[in-house]
Amino acid sequence: MLKFILFGVGFILLFEGLVYFFFANKIKNILQIISVYNTEKVKLFSTIMVLLGVSLIYFTFKYYEFK
Repeated sequence: MLKFILFGVGFILLFEGLVYFFFANKIKNILQIISVYNTEKVKLFSTIMVLLGVSLIYFTFKYYEFK
């Protein structure tokens, strides 16, 4: 189980690093847009994304066998 968690974290870090590398200028623009929004809306969106991610991980481990 730990190897899957470490694999998942490593994959996320790899993906995020590539996104920041290839889209550095776009991310600056996105951060400026986000800074205009209400903090509560950003927190709500983040919470929804976290719940979606946790659900995806849960159902993946529930319905697929990893050996």
